[in-house]
Amino acid sequence: MKKIFLLMFLPMMFVNSQTVLDKIVAVVDNEIILKSELDYQVNFTAAKENLDATDAAIQNRILDQMIEERLLYAQAELDSVTVSNEQVTSQLENQLNFFIRQYGSEENVEKVYGMSIDKIRRELRDDVKKSLMAQTLQQQKFGAVEVSRREVEEFYNANKDSLGIIPERFTLQHIFVNPRGGERVKTKAKNFMRTIIDSLNAGVDFGELAKRYSEDPGSASRGGDLGYVKRGVFFPEFEAAAYSLRAGERSGIIESPVGYHIIELLDRRGESIHTRHILVKIKSDDEADLQAIELLSEIRDSLLNGVNTIGYYAAKYSDDENSAKLDAELGVFEISQLDDKMKEYVYKLEKGEISFPKRLEIDETTYGFHIVKMKNRVREHVASIEKDYEDIKRIAVFNKKQKLYKAWVQEIKDKIFWEVRI
Repeated sequence: MKKIFLLMFLPMMFVNSQTVLDKIVAVVDNEIILKSELDYQVNFTAAKENLDATDAAIQNRILDQMIEERLLYAQAELDSVTVSNEQVTSQLENQLNFFIRQYGSEENVEKVYGMSIDKIRRELRDDVKKSLMAQTLQQQKFGAVEVSRREVEEFYNANKDSLGIIPERFTLQHIFVNPRGGERVKTKAKNFMRTIIDSLNAGVDFGELAKRYSEDPGSASRGGDLGYVKRGVFFPEFEAAAYSLRAGERSGIIESPVGYHIIELLDRRGESIHTRHILVKIKSDDEADLQAIELLSEIRDSLLNGVNTIGYYAAKYSDDENSAKLDAELGVFEISQLDDKMKEYVYKLEKGEISFPKRLEIDETTYGFHIVKMKNRVREHVASIEKDYEDIKRIAVFNKKQKLYKAWVQEIKDKIFWEVRI
């Protein structure tokens, strides 16, 4: 069911190819699907899944998925489904981060699509909102679907020959330390921002300082100009400061997840603001890296000596907030789900063992160091109802949801207008 929502809908202007005459390939309620949109999605999916983009079956599958999403969005509107600005912003940033990883940097993304990251963000926002509304409706409809013990057993008995081998699995815990999180590197960045403020106070032009020092590649070349933007696009910390300013006013040093900002409000039109900013990112260095490794080494020694638990130290020191709240647990993984660098040391750990500090790459620009504990390790084995009940139950639930989902989509297709025009 989720595969429908893995597609990312980009406007026609995002297709970086020669201009061709566009045409409508499908209509769903009040929405149209253009040939350019379909081509983009086919090429995107083909590249991601190593498929042949010219295969008619692939093209038809993608078009069916796009039609289904439009149908669910139309139904979501009928059912008055709503999503928050925070949800849209979070999903949007995830998609942008995917593009940045795919193309190597923000600058490369901007070159490919011929616009700044901020403009890409604005262009994508409406489609992300529609996709989230469709997902929310789906969750409301099927999120609570469950199966009984009897249903699980019936499913297992009917499908046990096809369930095959349960691969080896690892339950991992970790403590992650981001060298950029230390006070020393934060102070270094903040002190540099203070020198910029001193220059502004001395009369140096804001735009010239932005061009010279701002580390936002999407706006630095334009003197930090971010254009007119509606509420909900920027980080909450940035918006809180920007919307509190009067035209011509400048903020102090504002911290957001990407670093420190100085913001100037140029104009305001209703809920839209025109701002420019100077961004200085918090950067780690060799000393910060060493401090992170030393801290993790001390924690590892304490754990090996039985001093407190990994959950205790994660809550106190880990910069991975999600796992820190879950007793340091990362989750259950198969070996194929681990990247090559993690495989090297995780596969050597037995139950209860803890790795030495290792470097962990988060994305192209973010990294840190972590120690990993093997909480549990279950070797490869033939699926059985006794050992793998929860796994089999999840498959049975998914199978039941799939059947209900297909019937539901057919009901929607019967009452909401849609048409293929290829």
